[in-house]
Amino acid sequence: MKIKAGFYQFNPVFGKKDDNLEKVFSAVKPVKDGELDLLVLPEFFAAGYQFVSIDEVADLSETIPSGRTTRFLSDLANEKGIYIAAGLPEREGRNFYNSAILVGPEGFIGNYRKTHLFFEEKLYFTPGGTGFRVWDTKMGRIGMMICFDWFFPESMRTLALMGAEVVAHPSNLVLPYCPQAMPIRCLENRLYAITANRTGIENRKEGQSLKFIGQSQITSYDGQILVKASDDKEELLVAEIEPEKAKNKSINPLNDLFKDRRPDMYAK
Repeated sequence: MKIKAGFYQFNPVFGKKDDNLEKVFSAVKPVKDGELDLLVLPEFFAAGYQFVSIDEVADLSETIPSGRTTRFLSDLANEKGIYIAAGLPEREGRNFYNSAILVGPEGFIGNYRKTHLFFEEKLYFTPGGTGFRVWDTKMGRIGMMICFDWFFPESMRTLALMGAEVVAHPSNLVLPYCPQAMPIRCLENRLYAITANRTGIENRKEGQSLKFIGQSQITSYDGQILVKASDDKEELLVAEIEPEKAKNKSINPLNDLFKDRRPDMYAK
């Protein structure tokens, strides 16, 4: 089955949740039936990224699935008949997590908490303990990782071993490496990835400006980049993918990526 997968790359304004949600709504509203099946939004797409205090984190974090952002995306997914993966700061009790959710026409499906925290995320967020997750949907088996998780090969490999066919990858990338690395991550696991990054600059902390690199992309199971965004433009781009092709791990008649693995020989 072929599906239309896409990302919306844009420049969220820190703390302007209403404006950021409205921007997503305005981008998705014109999409017609059959033009989009699965959409991935950036990490912290509604909140902004560069926190400078725990009070800001507390103010902008939400519970899942009862929080506003999850409800907004669930309603949008239902209205448009699509699946949406997106990142948001989550609050549970006294802990805060860098999380991502998956929603669909049926409502909230599940959430994932970021395993590998990047830079000053470590000052405010608790490392995720959900483990990597994969969900069965009408669009195929969708796995989730968040931004810096890509830097660890174990992330994609774990999702692949769990049966993921498509990996949703909400991101706020500031390092330059990910766009070049994702074809290898997809090739070595033979699955699709949708990396949704943001654009713009946040310089809310003196002497520490964060410039987001854009370059969101959809990468195929064979390492091909199907569509790629610019460094700085806000754009919703879509590519046709076939998730079932990710089930085939054969490279040639004698080599299968997973059957040929020798975990007993791998150093820990």
